Amino acid sequence: MNLNIKEGAIFVADSHFNEKNREFLQFLKKIENQEIQTSQLFLMGDIIDFISSECKFFIKQNSEVITLLNKLSKNMQIVYLEGNHDYNLQELFSNIKIVKRENQPLIGKFEDKTISLAHGDNFINWKYDLFCKVVRNRFFLKFMNFIDINFYISKKINNALLGKNICHKMINFEEIVFKRLKNYHTNIVIEGHYHQGGNYTFDNKKYINIPSLCCQKKYTRVKNSNFEEVDLCILP
Repeated sequence: MNLNIKEGAIFVADSHFNEKNREFLQFLKKIENQEIQTSQLFLMGDIIDFISSECKFFIKQNSEVITLLNKLSKNMQIVYLEGNHDYNLQELFSNIKIVKRENQPLIGKFEDKTISLAHGDNFINWKYDLFCKVVRNRFFLKFMNFIDINFYISKKINNALLGKNICHKMINFEEIVFKRLKNYHTNIVIEGHYHQGGNYTFDNKKYINIPSLCCQKKYTRVKNSNFEEVDLCILP
């Protein structure tokens, strides 16, 4: 993919859309009615609290978001980097560029600088890599769907996710950023995953953590050659 990030591009991360966290649907509706305007939308992973193309329960649960994303993708460029909660998505989004975990970081350009995009759960360790391969395996997921009688397993997963507290401040986040930048070889690195937000610079490398739409109620927009956090005005 020959990726060039444009002025006005929008980045959204970690909205964890579910019955409780509805911000992402509101965000998409603002794009649909042109209250928010962009020609380029980057979804940085964990957009939906859980979904894969093999899991019928979660497809039905998130059908409104799936339909609206597919509608918007006909008139704008959407790039969706799979996260650790949303994967095997290509069958659901035929007109959206899906970037699987194993193909991250996605390398591109921003003006005269090179840039890396990733959800942020790469470069962990081999055990986590193995776990990711297992849970994303299509045969495994289809088998789990087959034995998911009356969606018993899916409902248990859904209830566990609804009860999880995902918003917290990481006091050592700068240390994590410093270590993560060693894995990248571009001028700019953009990730989600950590639910922190903020910009950091080490050794002439710029690191941008996209704020969690669920936790911080913010997304990031390119404006005047800068990556700026923007508050999502929540509907009553």
